[in-house]
Amino acid sequence: MIDSHCHLDQAPLEDNLKEILIRSKSVGIEKLLTISTTLNSFKKILNLIEYDPIIYGTFGIHPHETENNIISKDLIVENIKKNPKLIGVGESGLDFYYNHSKKNIQIESFKKHIEAAIELNVPIIVHSRNAEEETFKILNYYKKHKPKILMHCFTGSFSFYKEMEKLNSFFSASGIITFNNSKNLQSTFSQIPLDKLLIETDSPFLAPMPMRGKKNEPSYIKYTAKKLAELKNIEFSKIVKFTTKNFENLFLNNEN
Repeated sequence: MIDSHCHLDQAPLEDNLKEILIRSKSVGIEKLLTISTTLNSFKKILNLIEYDPIIYGTFGIHPHETENNIISKDLIVENIKKNPKLIGVGESGLDFYYNHSKKNIQIESFKKHIEAAIELNVPIIVHSRNAEEETFKILNYYKKHKPKILMHCFTGSFSFYKEMEKLNSFFSASGIITFNNSKNLQSTFSQIPLDKLLIETDSPFLAPMPMRGKKNEPSYIKYTAKKLAELKNIEFSKIVKFTTKNFENLFLNNEN
């Protein structure tokens, strides 16, 4: 299995990294992608990717943090080129639910991330909350450049999925699909093609059932994978095979 989105630089994961990795490997995790959210976060990620061979990283600014982390496209490109284990841009995108940063600043930052990802030919990891129309509109503007898009922790509507499908997007399932009140989302994931699915924890957030209420960690990804297999009506081993292959095709195959 591959956890395509976690935050190993955040507590309590960073304080218990050795144990976290032992438990991750014990459930069959082959790779962990730890995600940048701020400039300070990225400094930690540069150390994390050297800590263990299974840890990979990204560079990007979370939409919540864009006002306090103003960056340029060139800075993103420069940072990603620092290390071959930096394999994606993000997380970036739009969050109009909390609006911790002004909308126009979020939008400008998002565009810079997209342009950097296109130049580097690496995926952009997209956060979208209460911003479906704007997210699609911005990404669709760059359609001719064929950006590699991963909709992280996808919780969007079925109609949003169908729009993003037009851009050849990938969709990552988090522990939210295990929640009892996520019937609509479960229905959407049941209809997403197997070759477009990834799995993630977004740890230390969003622990899946039956661990809900605890601090999430990468080893809990097995519960999300199990639920996704159930929704797709296939064996657990097959969902692991498909999501692992999809991650490798998206992030590690620059020809793709």
